[in-house]
Amino acid sequence: MEFFKKKTQIDFLGIKKYTTALSVGMIVLSLIFIFAKGLNLGLDFTGGYQMQVQMDKPSSASDITTDIEKVGFSNASVTTFGDNNNFLIKLPPQPTDIKIDLEDQQQQIQQKVEDAINAKVKSISYIGPQVGKELASNGILAIIIALVCILVYISARFEMKFGISACVALLHDPIVILGVFALFQFEFDLTVLAAILAVIGYSLNDTVVIYDRVRENFRKMKKASVVEVVNSAIDDTLSRTVLTSGLTMLVVVILFLFGGPSVHYFSLALMLGIVVGTYSSIYVAGVVAVALGLNRESLLPKPPVDKEKEDTSDF
Repeated sequence: MEFFKKKTQIDFLGIKKYTTALSVGMIVLSLIFIFAKGLNLGLDFTGGYQMQVQMDKPSSASDITTDIEKVGFSNASVTTFGDNNNFLIKLPPQPTDIKIDLEDQQQQIQQKVEDAINAKVKSISYIGPQVGKELASNGILAIIIALVCILVYISARFEMKFGISACVALLHDPIVILGVFALFQFEFDLTVLAAILAVIGYSLNDTVVIYDRVRENFRKMKKASVVEVVNSAIDDTLSRTVLTSGLTMLVVVILFLFGGPSVHYFSLALMLGIVVGTYSSIYVAGVVAVALGLNRESLLPKPPVDKEKEDTSDF
C-alpha cells in the first residue's frame, strides 16, 4: 500500500541550509530552556508521598487540590484513578521532624488528607529523594547506553558515517522534547522518560529503512551523485513514512484525548517525538551523513582482486 500513487521527486537535501539552521536553532533553544528553567520533575524523581483515595461522593481533581492546599500541602498533583470516585494524589517531600519516625509522619499526612477531603485513603507509599536521584541517573544512563549500542549496530550493518549521523539525529529528538517540557513546565516523570526511549527506537527504525534504501540505490544508480541517491532513497520510502507516522499519530492522539490524566504527558511526549523523529530521519540523518563524506565505495563491497594478475604484475 502506498500513500503516493506516483513516485515523488522531492529535493529534500536541496533545502539543507534551512533545515540545518532550523535544527541547530531548535537544539540551542531547547538547551537554553532546559538549563535556564529546568525540568518540572515529578514524584518519581523528587521523592514524596503517593496515595490512592476513594471519595464518598463524586468530586473533581481541582476541588481536591484546593482542599489539600488549605491544610498546608502545596504543589500537590491530583489525577483520576479508575472511576470518578477514585483519585491518585502525589505530594512533594514534606518537612521532617526528627522526633517523629517515617511511619508516624505517614499516618499524620494520611489523617490530614482524609479530614481535608472527607475521603478514605486506600493506600499510601513513600518515595525517598535518594531513590528519585537513582532513577534520574539510571534514566540518563539508559539513553547513553542505547545511543552507544545504536552506534555500534548501525556502524556494523552499514558504515561508521551512518552510525554517527544516526546518533546525531537521535540526540536531536530527545533534546527538543525536553526543551518543550522545560519551556511549558510540563511534569516530567518516568512515563515521559519511557516515551522518550520509545521515540528513540521509533525514529531509529525510520532512519534504518532510509539507510537501507540508500545502499540499494547506490547499486542501481551508478552514475548518480550522493545527494541524488539520498534524495531518491527518501522519496522511495516517503509513502511508508507518511503512513506509519500518520497511523501512529492517530493512535497517540486518541490516547492523549481519552486516555486520562495518568497518560497525558506520556502521549504528549510521543506526539512530539513522532513529529520530531520523522523530521530528523529525513532532514538530519541524511544531511549529516552527506556532510561526513558519505560515498559509494564505503557502502558497496569491493570487487574481488584477481590474484593471478596481481602475481604476474610483480614480474
